[in-house]
Parts: sequence; C-alpha cells; structure tokens
Amino acid sequence: MARVNGLHHITAIAGPAQENLDFYAGVLGMRLVKKSINQDDPGTYHLFYADAEGHPGSDLTFFPWAHLAPSRIGHGLAVEVALEIPPDTLTFWGTRLEQYGAQIEAVESRFGERVLPIVDPHGLRISLVEASTPRQLFTPWDGGPVEPSYQIRGLHGARLWERELAPTTTFLTGALGFEALGTEGGWTRYGFKDAAGIVDLRETPEARRGAWTTKHINSPSVRKPRPPARTRRPSSIGSGSSRSTSRSPAASSSSWRPTGPASQWTRIRSTSASCSSCRPGSSRRAARSRQRCPRWAHPWLESDACRCP
Repeated sequence: MARVNGLHHITAIAGPAQENLDFYAGVLGMRLVKKSINQDDPGTYHLFYADAEGHPGSDLTFFPWAHLAPSRIGHGLAVEVALEIPPDTLTFWGTRLEQYGAQIEAVESRFGERVLPIVDPHGLRISLVEASTPRQLFTPWDGGPVEPSYQIRGLHGARLWERELAPTTTFLTGALGFEALGTEGGWTRYGFKDAAGIVDLRETPEARRGAWTTKHINSPSVRKPRPPARTRRPSSIGSGSSRSTSRSPAASSSSWRPTGPASQWTRIRSTSASCSSCRPGSSRRAARSRQRCPRWAHPWLESDACRCP
C-alpha cells in the first residue's frame, strides 16, 4: 500500500481577517503566501501562511468568519495546532510573545520535545515545538519581521480528541500508512520516522461532543505521494510575489493590538502605500483610507493592488 508523506496543510477558523494577519504574519512571522477566497462562501477570505516558498507541510490556512461564536471543545475535534521551530529558540519566542501581549503558558515536554503552548487572539490553541528531527524543506522569509534563524519552519502536527480511538487509528494506520510512534500522558502519537507531520490522539469518552466555529481547526490534510512522471511547476510565490483572486472580500479593520514595543509595531503597521490616498496625511479621508488599505497595514502583500476609493 502506498502511504502518504505526512501532513500537507492544516486549515482553521478565525475571527476578523485583519487580526489574524496581524498575529500570524506580524507576530509569528509566517509569510502570507496566498490570499484566496472560500470557494463555498466567496465573501470570505482563505489566508495561507507558510515559509517563503509555501513548501508542502508548511501551510497553516484560515477562513476568517468574524460573526461566528467561539467553538466548544470536545471529542470529534482537533484541539491544537503544533508549529515547528528551530532547536534552542523557545526563549526567544517566549520573550517575543510576551512583548506583544500574547497569551502563553509554561514550557512543557512532550515525547522528548520542548513545547511552548500559546493561544492566538481568537482562542485557537497553538504550540511551538523544538522538533527533535528538523525538516529538510524550508526557505526563510528574508523580508519578514523574525530573523531567519528563529523563524517557524512549518507544521509539526495536530492534537485530536476522539470519543473512541479505534476507528481513527484504524484509518490512520490502515488507509494512510501512519505509524504509532509512542504513548505518553494519555496521548498516542502517529506519524512517520522519515517525514514531518504528526497526529496526537486522545480518547475522551467522558467529554461532550465538540462544536466548531472560531478558534476551531477545520481540517488537517495529508500529503499524497507525487506521481513519478509529474514535475513541479515554477512557483510565482518563490519569486517574491503573492497570488490573490480578483474576487477578494473587503478587509476588516483590526480591534486586537499587540502591546509590544512601539518600534516593532510600527515596523509592521506603517509603510508607504501604493496610491496617493493611502499615504500619511492629516485629513479624515486619508485616515479612513489607511484603515481600509491592506498595503498600508502589511507591506508584505507585494502584489496586492490598492483597493482604496
């Protein structure tokens, strides 16, 4: 049986798009490699964060639905996303996240790896993991707010609660080819010894059924084997441009703000924009335009055309 090659991407539900972008690109330093739309709801963004080239296994994506209520944790849900960071960088990340007022928890050990659990602005649980086996495919984002030696490398995995483990483990091992890698503290880890991307499962028969809305992980997706005759097409992402669709919804204004040093926040928020109405000015119209223009808030949206009036 042909097995899969680990995790390809993980998709989650977020609150306001601007707040999501501020945190994942501005604070965590992941590159927004693609800005598309939800194919089932064209009025909603689909935001893709990854390394500089969007390698498979590095993508964390979001559907921002600001009107949804918070999710209810329970069985049947993925309850945490784990992101891989370089060895010996947890101190840097703990300091950086504290400077920006992020919610962080105490460092812990999981399966022999040091982990820093955090919570994003919309309640999604994230963990930064110093992986024991670093991934081989990674391209740093040279224009990002985090130095390349500290940057997030990609997905480490996800944690899931299940009422019964047997159906899920049978599917993981039988249909997808995952291997059981160990058991610790009520969690069982599945993955591959030669590929990045793990799934941690916990049986929670006493828990109520989970309900997904914001702060919910929608779908961890696996990497399929590539057909031998297929070659990879050149990517415009790797050349420094970000792709976007012409049917983009309007960007929402941000109400969440990191509380870190002003110089760092200014570095993220302030830049010269692409049209005259977005440049710094004292008029009310200019101020309103700056709030609506994504280029004003985020200079890394290189190919976005300004949509200000």
